[in-house]
Amino acid sequence: MIIDTHCHLDDARYSEDLDEVLANAKAQGVEKFIIPGADTSTLERAVEIAEKYEDVYFAVGVHPYDIKGYDRSYLEKFVNHPKCVAIGECGLDYFRLPEGEDAIAKEKEAQKEVFIDQILWAKEMKKPLIVHIRESSADCLEILDKYAGEEGGVLHCYNADESLLKLAPKNFYYGIGGVLTFKNAKKLINVYPKIPMEKLLIETDAPYLTPHPHRGERNEPSFTTLIAEKMADLSSLSNHEIATITTQNAQRLFTF
Repeated sequence: MIIDTHCHLDDARYSEDLDEVLANAKAQGVEKFIIPGADTSTLERAVEIAEKYEDVYFAVGVHPYDIKGYDRSYLEKFVNHPKCVAIGECGLDYFRLPEGEDAIAKEKEAQKEVFIDQILWAKEMKKPLIVHIRESSADCLEILDKYAGEEGGVLHCYNADESLLKLAPKNFYYGIGGVLTFKNAKKLINVYPKIPMEKLLIETDAPYLTPHPHRGERNEPSFTTLIAEKMADLSSLSNHEIATITTQNAQRLFTF
């Protein structure tokens, strides 16, 4: 059994064949799926999917690129839903910043404000976080170390920054996806053995970051098996052992 802890099944690219996508995943041993919250415009679709399919769950939150749409009062309508297992994906993303020092400073401050609010909300709700970090490790580490609760969370699409391993004792997990299979993933491959086995999770970030050898295609949860294979190769463990370990980790973090 494998759990895809991060797949955007509410994306329009699955609107025509979601039944088939989930059936393909089940045939490959993928038994549970978590849809992260990213943009409030797709949240109701995520809830609809989770209500239709027994093994699909969702999170509520706003991606740093969509902070202008952050409205906690709207998200609060869904946070107590029995299928809501986390807050996020929230975090910091400094990959695309405006030009000019003042504009950059304002954007970073706005992202931090929304990120911290979601962290405090997760703490209040006693739910784990799904954290998005891109070119912002130092600020994310400082904020999580200061504000995160004992529920911890997952660093989605772990970026191989070793400094972030300091969060493992604070109940943070590390989401490993298709990037691990890329030819240019040397940094992640080198850091991977340093991640505690009890803190590893599998994710696809579908429809994005499709693993080798399917790059260029739409990603989907069935491809978690390719990620598990690569993890097994790097860990000197069997595919079954990786699936078992990561499943137990996901069940412990998300408590389903």
